[in-house]
Amino acid sequence: MFNGRLPFHLASSQKNDTSPGERRWKALQSLVCGDPQRLRQEIRISRDILQEVAAKETTSEMLQLMFNAHLHLTLGKVLPVANHHDFYVATAMAVRDQLMLKWISSLFTQSQADPKRIYYLSMEFLIGRTLQHVAINLNLDDDLKDAMHSLGLEMETVVEAERDAGLGNGGLGRLAACFMDSAATLNLACIGYGLRYEYGMFQQQLDDDGAQVEMPDDWLIAGNVWEIARPEFAQTVHFYGRVIETEGRRQWVDTSVLDAIPYDHPVPGYHCHTVNAIRLWAASSHCNFQFDEFQSGNYIDAVLTRNLAESITRVLYPNDSQMQGKELRLKQEYLLVSASLQDILARYKAVSLNTCDRMTRGGAELRPCMDQLPDKIVLNLNDTHPALAVPELMRLLLDHEDLSWDEAWDLTHRCCAYTNHTLLPEALERWDVQLLQHVLPRHLEIIFEINKRFLDGPVQDKWPGDGEMRRHLSIIEEKPHKTVNMAKLAVVACFAVNGVAAIHSHLLQTQTFPHFHQLYPTKFRNKTNGVTPRRWLLQANPELAKLITELIGPEWPRDLDRLSKLREFEDNKKVLRQLKSVQHNMKKRFAAWVEQRYSILVDTASMFDIQVKRIHEYKRQLMNLLYVIHLYLELKAGRPVHPRTVFIGGKAAPGYKKAKDILQFINCVAKVINNDPETNRHLKLVFLTNYDVSVAERAIPAADICQQISTAGKEASGTSNMKFMMNGALLIGTYDGANVEILERVGQENFYLFGKTVEELQELRPHYKPRQALERCSSLQQVFHAVHSGTFNHNDISFGWLIDDLLDNDEYFVIEDFPSYMHVQEQAAAAFFGDADVWYRRALINIAQCGYFSSDRTIVEYNTDMWHGDKVEQS
Repeated sequence: MFNGRLPFHLASSQKNDTSPGERRWKALQSLVCGDPQRLRQEIRISRDILQEVAAKETTSEMLQLMFNAHLHLTLGKVLPVANHHDFYVATAMAVRDQLMLKWISSLFTQSQADPKRIYYLSMEFLIGRTLQHVAINLNLDDDLKDAMHSLGLEMETVVEAERDAGLGNGGLGRLAACFMDSAATLNLACIGYGLRYEYGMFQQQLDDDGAQVEMPDDWLIAGNVWEIARPEFAQTVHFYGRVIETEGRRQWVDTSVLDAIPYDHPVPGYHCHTVNAIRLWAASSHCNFQFDEFQSGNYIDAVLTRNLAESITRVLYPNDSQMQGKELRLKQEYLLVSASLQDILARYKAVSLNTCDRMTRGGAELRPCMDQLPDKIVLNLNDTHPALAVPELMRLLLDHEDLSWDEAWDLTHRCCAYTNHTLLPEALERWDVQLLQHVLPRHLEIIFEINKRFLDGPVQDKWPGDGEMRRHLSIIEEKPHKTVNMAKLAVVACFAVNGVAAIHSHLLQTQTFPHFHQLYPTKFRNKTNGVTPRRWLLQANPELAKLITELIGPEWPRDLDRLSKLREFEDNKKVLRQLKSVQHNMKKRFAAWVEQRYSILVDTASMFDIQVKRIHEYKRQLMNLLYVIHLYLELKAGRPVHPRTVFIGGKAAPGYKKAKDILQFINCVAKVINNDPETNRHLKLVFLTNYDVSVAERAIPAADICQQISTAGKEASGTSNMKFMMNGALLIGTYDGANVEILERVGQENFYLFGKTVEELQELRPHYKPRQALERCSSLQQVFHAVHSGTFNHNDISFGWLIDDLLDNDEYFVIEDFPSYMHVQEQAAAAFFGDADVWYRRALINIAQCGYFSSDRTIVEYNTDMWHGDKVEQS
């Protein structure tokens, strides 16, 4: 049985040991930096490989030829016996050939330029499907469609055969994917670092009672065309062991060791020469297959070591309600930062040996100086998951590079930046000190020393003798038990700390980290999130993209501010009718998909009302559901209700019971409403199971309104609001996250604002009485009565306790905000079924004002204000 300790390989860690990856980087030095003529020759050879193919008259013909070549020669298939997946693989490999050629050229250009590189460390990269995105960015999409048509294939069928990559769950991972797209489009040398999860987070299914069932997301079962295994750059990662002192220096010895194997996923920029990469690490045993154990009949023991090692990257976010899950999650985070930092330093040293004038002597080895490190690298920590990068970089600089504490701290501080993505106290990671002592003893020593120097230095200087302030600011928290607050560690160590929306950054400074802001006022910044228009408009909504191009020209995907020119057409009835037609076509496409997938027939003339995000109490899917029940009761009472189809999608964390209960409640209500012949012509409720990027690409363009209804002050930013806005949906939302900035740009007349503000809720909270709030809303009282009466019970499963819990502990002010929410919902429905020109004028204004929410703008701001990475443009 897995006891948490991994007996991969016992080793005494020597400070001058080099990993296979570092040795490989050294082997490449002369090619990358010392002999550019040889590398140019290699690139010419690569280009000649496709010379005959490129001589074809059209790109479409070239793609057809490469498709057939891969179908026959790579897959060993012929058209009559090939299946949809074969067609996808052959198509993807034909496109990948073009991508590889550009990637090699881009690597050469960046190597020659030796730029300051941006390293983006994230536990998630929710990239979705790759084929169509790469084709668009390489400007091959039209030729690829022509090639598929000539081959007798439907492009949509080929695209549908690709599985979504199981590398993320929600907004954090999707943001990282958007950022990688934008960085490449802006010609920045940027590498993303993450983990290669074999089974993703989970595949969501529903049982007969409407409850979530988590199944393995076996997204790699048929391989991944887009990844390139790089075992020659493997890194060794250590766990457990003990720390000793030798000749005045600390050494981490008797450790268990595993290998981190990198897999590169290329990321091309849009219509440019830059191709960057996301490097994903897979855990592997440091030991070989135990052949002698197998031969003696101990079949389980023969593979046990390898299986234990590989379990670290099996699943994204393992259930951490038990200590074993916590330990596994800690190992995931450390594997990410350790392998990545070793790789980053190896790359830096490989280049430095050829470019750095100052060298240091370590033993008999001539080694590059490290003082140029902040001029060549910047590490962006995407939330607290990679915060172990701070003690790991310190360890590498202290124990492997023989730097003093002050030298190592200066370099670490100047290299690291931290992006905070949450205001929820429970989401600011804390690691038990005993667990850290067990798994990463050297790192705990370093964290204690960082904390001591912080409290005895800056804190003592600012608040001399103030014990309460020392306790409040300490990275080590004593209650309820001794833990390390990773957010505090990141704030103390990093040169910059940013929030991801204006209101979020303000609350970080005034509520979450107020005293840290007093101590480091210039460290805190705001970088409002953005999304890539290439994925979320050009790819997801091709009809709307075509209309926009016809109206304002083709440059907007690289410069989204150009969409403001659409304001010139806001009173043009012909354009508004065209926009309405596009929207209706997207609704028909989505409705057909819903019917095929769920066997639910929805009315495309109804208002499509969509809320898609992970299930969480503060996101208030329960409030949405209570309003749906209100509409159902209105219909049952014979009162008129505008036709509406409500879509809710999202996953609940496996260990989050209340979120899973809310999800089940949604599905039980849907069964009643959708099967009631008296109401189902006017009202439908559809739960979008296993919500992912590909589902989002169908749902978002079909929305008439979208719900961004989190409790004010709880959502850091949100990015689905930007995607819906970009596609012309009107928002129903609170004064929270990026909603605030969307509201400022579109105007209150084009945004359905409801609910109390952060300041109003802060004033209300001490004396808030949910029962009294319920007494002021008769409609909600009727909803509560219907739930208690068993209207939505299923197989003896009742949900009265969920709403009773609101009466006792309405933490997220569902009851308080409900009357205001109900009012704007009625306003939105009346407007949608009113003057169509007025509605689509408002939709057009939302599209026209979304330029600010491009991830290109966000990346420019990060780079100008924080990263200072170099652009590398190919001549």
